[in-house]
Amino acid sequence: MTLFRYLLMAIACICAASMPAVAQISFTTAIDLALKNSPKVLAAQADVDKALAGLQEAKDVYIPTLSGGSGLGYSYGFPLGQPSIFNFTSQSLLINFSQKNYIQAARASLTAANLTLRDIRQVVAEDAAITYLALDRDQQKIAALNDESSYAARLVTIVQERLDAGQDTAIGLTSSRLTAAQIRLARLRAEDDGDTDRLHLAAITGLPADGLTVISSSIPQFEALHSVDAVNAAKTSPAVESAYAVAQARQQTARGDARYLWRPQINFVAQYSLFAKFNNYDLYYQRFQYNNAGIGIDMRIPIFDAARKARARGSAADAARAQHDADSARIQFIEGRQKVRRTLTELAARAEIADLDQQLARQQLDVMLVQLSSGSGSSSGPQMTPKDEQTARIAEREKYVSYLDAGFQTRQAQINLMRQTGDLEDWMKSAAQSQALDASKPQ
Repeated sequence: MTLFRYLLMAIACICAASMPAVAQISFTTAIDLALKNSPKVLAAQADVDKALAGLQEAKDVYIPTLSGGSGLGYSYGFPLGQPSIFNFTSQSLLINFSQKNYIQAARASLTAANLTLRDIRQVVAEDAAITYLALDRDQQKIAALNDESSYAARLVTIVQERLDAGQDTAIGLTSSRLTAAQIRLARLRAEDDGDTDRLHLAAITGLPADGLTVISSSIPQFEALHSVDAVNAAKTSPAVESAYAVAQARQQTARGDARYLWRPQINFVAQYSLFAKFNNYDLYYQRFQYNNAGIGIDMRIPIFDAARKARARGSAADAARAQHDADSARIQFIEGRQKVRRTLTELAARAEIADLDQQLARQQLDVMLVQLSSGSGSSSGPQMTPKDEQTARIAEREKYVSYLDAGFQTRQAQINLMRQTGDLEDWMKSAAQSQALDASKPQ
């Protein structure tokens, strides 16, 4: 018995190892993993860190620096220079009329980097959300096409039997076989689309593609998104706001460069040096002091600097270019948003038609099934046959596949509109919170 038990356990382990692993992932988890693993998001975060360091650098010029050194050496005759055992020098900026503009430029650059990071997060979230919805559509579509394929195979069998009995024609058989072949091709395409979407979802989430499936119930509801007119017309996207922040940074830099000449620049300076005793300073200086220190300010007024004037003109041109680029981005955004709104309205109407068409096909199929089961069809009209049943089932599944495609296209347009207005990530967070609340409620 013990040997038999071990044999059963070994067989079970082998079967478990041979079965493909199935990994289910929820909608919000897929978005979170995509945001954490995206190289674009990580690169944008590095840009934010760099912009923050630039702002700190612009502000830290007012903090005194401290450096130490040594100037040891041998002198013969009159001592040259200041051979010192060690020395310390400290200096910092006190007054510079351009520095305030440079700090504001650095702060605007940090704002632009944060907005760019937010926009990239929206783009990555949009990609992950649409891929998740596409894979969910693919799974349901493949299941429907499998049903449709079985109905088509049954239809071919029925028509063949009717043809053998002299109740149908060769054209009817060819037509049913053509229908089966078309359904088989549609199923192959759906499987290819499913594999492509599964591989892409695995790539952006960092999960293995084998056995990766989605959970349809985890997808948030989209009913509130149909009222696209409620979107504030004056609202822009993070990308447009980032472009205007870049333009503001360029303008502040140009103002700082323009204020360089004819304005005093005052620096704090302090220094301490311990001169070497083995040099011959005492032969030429009475009461030679080995410890020396100095503190004061260094004030300069730039009067003429051709290179600085050229640099100011270049900064002004950069500022003008950045402003024009921001205006162009805003125009493109408004036009694109209006186009998405119109497309979304049309897709919503198509989805409603596809839904009603599928419901009608389902109702007609139910009526036909009742007539076939009761055998009490209308005596004045043609009687329902098994061939009609399979044809109705195929038509219902075909309408359902069209309904899946229309619904996916509508939700894709809704997600794209939310991404453009910068509301996608907030909507996902609110959806995750509502799902968590629903899960915590007692059943």
